[in-house]
Amino acid sequence: MPSEVAADLPEQRIVEAAVRLPRHCAVTGWAGLRWQGGYWFTGSRRGVPLLIQSQDIRPQPGIELSAERMNLRDIEWVDGLPVTVAVRSATFEARYAGSVRRAVEILDMAAYSDLVSTNEVAAYVDHLSGWTGAPLFREAAVLMEENAWSPAEVRTRLVWELDAGLPRLLCNTPIFDRQGRHVATPDLLDAEAGVAVEYDGAVHLEGGQRRRDRERGESYRAHEIEVVTVLAGDFASPSRLVSRFQRARARGRRQPELERSWTLERPEWWIPTHSVDLRRALSPAQRAKVLGYRLEVA
Repeated sequence: MPSEVAADLPEQRIVEAAVRLPRHCAVTGWAGLRWQGGYWFTGSRRGVPLLIQSQDIRPQPGIELSAERMNLRDIEWVDGLPVTVAVRSATFEARYAGSVRRAVEILDMAAYSDLVSTNEVAAYVDHLSGWTGAPLFREAAVLMEENAWSPAEVRTRLVWELDAGLPRLLCNTPIFDRQGRHVATPDLLDAEAGVAVEYDGAVHLEGGQRRRDRERGESYRAHEIEVVTVLAGDFASPSRLVSRFQRARARGRRQPELERSWTLERPEWWIPTHSVDLRRALSPAQRAKVLGYRLEVA
């Protein structure tokens, strides 16, 4: 691998910053999450956050220093580097996110890689009285979901819930027909109204994915599920997206559950993976089988 490429890898930047750490200090924030397997945390255009207890390190390019108080129990060694435990790293990153929406995205993506659960985040809130960003973090923790699959899904969900003021959505919840066959797993679902919300990113332009999208759309229509498709450019005009969401929900069938041709009841053969605890409990073989679609740090 060319040296200039290696130098740009998040892991290389983290290692180079961590070697400067004095004793009882640690990597934290996005870098701590990345080092522990957080796929979505790359620190683009960011320095590596280091939690320190002294002034032994001078400020320098590529490093962000924090002298927040720290319990040594919050430090663990992972693959040769001292990092703050995942919930502390996620908490740090979310508190300094600058907005509630960005903080929710951070928490959801930490959960994506099974680094933190909603219960772990909620328990950590009690330790943050008086800390910088604590009110923002508390608000974000209430909005956190454990089964979002991408930052774009999180942004889409928050436009629906916060801007449009519509009911909370289900994230990547599988839909089955009455014979127990899998129909589809929408990015987001309003089960009450029968509305699926799908985010189409660049990957959806590929031939195989476009075919699967078409087949999934046919499945939705066969079961009278209203579908809204969101593209990256739609976020530039949230008010238009809000109107589309509201119109879609108004068109939803709102059928009584027993009258629908579809159900959220999982058949016995389905292996549920909708929570961090469930995913952590999977065997390696099960994980390879049912979570092969997931993006993970190599």
